[in-house]
Amino acid sequence: RLANAVTPLWRLPYQEQLQVKYERQRKILQTLASRLEELGIDAQKPGGLCCPLQPVVPSPIINGYRNKSTFSVNRGPDGNPKTVGLYVGTGRERNIVCVKANHVENMPSKHKQVAQCYEEFISRSPLDSCILFHEGGHWRELVVRTSSCGHTMAVITFHPQQLGQEALATQKALLKEFFTSGPGAVCALTSLYFQESTRTRCSHEESPYQLLHGAPHIFEHLLGLKFRISPDAFFQVNTAGAEVLYQAVGELCQATGDTVLLDICCGTGTIGLSLAHQVSKVIGVEVVEKAIEDAEWNAAFNGISNCEFHSGKAEAVLPQLLASWEDARPLVAVVNPSRAGLHYRVVRAIRNCSSIRRLLYISCKPEGEAMRNFLELCCPPDPRKKLAGEPFAPVLAIPFDMFPHTVHCELMLLFTR
Repeated sequence: RLANAVTPLWRLPYQEQLQVKYERQRKILQTLASRLEELGIDAQKPGGLCCPLQPVVPSPIINGYRNKSTFSVNRGPDGNPKTVGLYVGTGRERNIVCVKANHVENMPSKHKQVAQCYEEFISRSPLDSCILFHEGGHWRELVVRTSSCGHTMAVITFHPQQLGQEALATQKALLKEFFTSGPGAVCALTSLYFQESTRTRCSHEESPYQLLHGAPHIFEHLLGLKFRISPDAFFQVNTAGAEVLYQAVGELCQATGDTVLLDICCGTGTIGLSLAHQVSKVIGVEVVEKAIEDAEWNAAFNGISNCEFHSGKAEAVLPQLLASWEDARPLVAVVNPSRAGLHYRVVRAIRNCSSIRRLLYISCKPEGEAMRNFLELCCPPDPRKKLAGEPFAPVLAIPFDMFPHTVHCELMLLFTR
C-alpha cells in the first residue's frame, strides 16, 4: 500500500511510465488551450494543445534518485507509536498509519538507514513521540539530505512542550552521542541538526536549526559547479535530472553575451549560476534567507562575479526591481516556484515589464496553481487587474521526469511575446 501511495507507477516498466506521464501532460496542455479559448485567445494547435509538446525527457537515474526524504513519526500498522516512515491512509477516513519505507524504490538506502537508526534511538528514549501537539510528546519528523559527494545531513524536529533548557540539553547530548559513538554512527552523518518546533513547520528564522554535530552544510556538484546546501534550502530532489533540466533551460533561454537572466524563486542559485557563463548578468530572488546566503557563497566559491541575489518574497522584491528597470540589455526570466505557483503581483510585474520577451516557467504541478499563472500571463490586457503589458503566448512544452515511479513530472513551458 505504501509503494502504491508514494510510487504508484512502480510496477510499470520505465518506458510505460514515461508514456503515462506524456499523456498526463498532454491533457494539461489541452486544458490550458481550452481555458485560453474561453478568454478569446486562439490557442488551439494540432491535437488540441496550446503548443507543441515534446516527449518526456527521461531521468538519468531511475531508482534511489531522491537526495531529500522526509520521514514522519506516528503509529505503525502494529500500533507502535514510535514508527519512523511514511503515511498510508487519510485523515478523513481516520485510518492513517506510518509504514517503514524500506521497500520504496525512489529512496536511496542511506535515507532508509538513517530512518531506521532514528527509530532505534526514539524507541530507547523515555520521551514519547509527538503525534498530536495537544496530547504532548516530543519526537517528531526526520529530514535526510544526501549528495553525490557522499555527504549526509539529518534534521530532527522536536516539540519541547514544557521541557526546560537543562532537559533539552540532555536530549540533544543523547542524540549526538547516539549518532556519533552509538549505533547511529554507522550512518556516518556529515551534519546532525536539531530543531525545536511547536508548529507543523517552522522556518530557520522562527526556530533556528541547531547544529549538534559535524559541518553546517553539505555540498553537491552540478554541471561542473560546487553548491553548498543548508538544512532548509531548496534543491531539486533529483540531482542528475536537474542537470538535464538546467542544460535545456540554457538552450531555450537563447541567451547572448549581453542578456540579463532573472532567476525567480532561485533557491541556492543553481539555475542562475549554471547559466552565468552564458549571460552578462544574473539576478536571483528567493524568500528563504539561508538559501540566499548559500547562493552568494556558491557564486563566490565558483568564482562567478556577475550574479546578484535578493532575499525576500518575490511579490515584494520583483515589482520594485522591474518598475525601475531601464537596462537596455535583453531580459529573460526563469521562474521555478513551489506548488503554490507565483503570487499574482509577481505575474503582474513580469507582464508589465516590456523588456521581458522570453519566459521559462518550470512547474512540478502544472495542473494546480501554475495553471492560474499561465492564464494570467497569456490573457488580454486587463486594466481592472492592472495587467497592462502585452500578453505572452506558450510556444513549447517539455516535460522532464524528475520523479520516476510517481505520476509527477517537471513541466517546462516556454512563453514568448
